[in-house]
This record gives sequence, structure tokens and C-alpha cells, in this order.
Amino acid sequence: MRTLIDKYSQHVYHVAYSVLRNDQEAQDAAQEAFIQMYKSLPDYRSEGFKTWLTRIAFHKAIDAKRKLGRRTAEDLGGEEKIINMPGRDEDVLTRLVREERQDKLRERINQLPAQHRDIITAYYLSEKNYEQIASDAQVAVKTVESRLYRARQWLRKHWKEDEWRE
Repeated sequence: MRTLIDKYSQHVYHVAYSVLRNDQEAQDAAQEAFIQMYKSLPDYRSEGFKTWLTRIAFHKAIDAKRKLGRRTAEDLGGEEKIINMPGRDEDVLTRLVREERQDKLRERINQLPAQHRDIITAYYLSEKNYEQIASDAQVAVKTVESRLYRARQWLRKHWKEDEWRE
């Protein structure tokens, strides 16, 4: 475990920092990523370790950013609306690239079989948890878990990582 941390700590930190733009928050998110990596090692499928770890780090950084956003909104009294506009650090080109990637992802998701498209959209794009999805679909939480598992398996089988590189 220590060898993995030594080898990938700088990379994981840089991934987290690219999202958070704050040293302390990036260090915290990197630490969370390594904890998650350790917990998830039994599920690792030998599909490119660095890519897998990068995804974990990226998602931990996004989670941290959401928490920071909620704290900021609460500090403001919670009444103010946060407008979804590019930040100071996001220039026009970066925004266009991000929007193009989102469009490409939406297009690919629309090509999924219906049962997989619905669960992937609900969980990843609508950011609903298992309980919310189960309630909406009027199924058991275990059913949601198994459908999401099957959808992820389908994605691993049919979507190759090389197709997403630019």
C-alpha cells in the first residue's frame, strides 16, 4: 500500500488540485482518494490502475467541491441563487471543450440500451442516490444496485477507454 501511495501521491494531488484550486482541500481529497482506493481494491478489474485511481481522485475532489459549495451557500444565508456561469479560472475555450465533452457523453448515453440509460442517467447525471432512484422507479434498493452494476458492466464491455481520449 505504501508503495502505491509513494508512486501516485503527486498525481492524485494534482488531479484533486485541478478541481479544487486549493492546496489544503486538494491534500484532503487526495487522502480520501487513497482511502477509497484501499476500500475498493477488491473490486479493481485490472483495467489500467492509474486511470482507475485518477477517476477515484477526480470524484473525491468533485465531492469536496460540492461540500464547499454547500458550505458557501449556507454561509450566505442559503437564500442566494448560485448561477451556473464560468468561474474566473474558466476561459471560453475551456468552457467550450467542457460543453463539447458533455454533448459527446449525452450522445453516447442516448445510445445505451434503455434499462442501462435510465439508471446511469439517474445516478450519474441527476445525482440521485439509490433510495431516490428506487422510489422513483418503485423498485427495491437492491434492484437499483443490481441494475447499476449491470449497466457498469455493459459500459466496461462496450465502451473502450481509448475512444474517449483526445
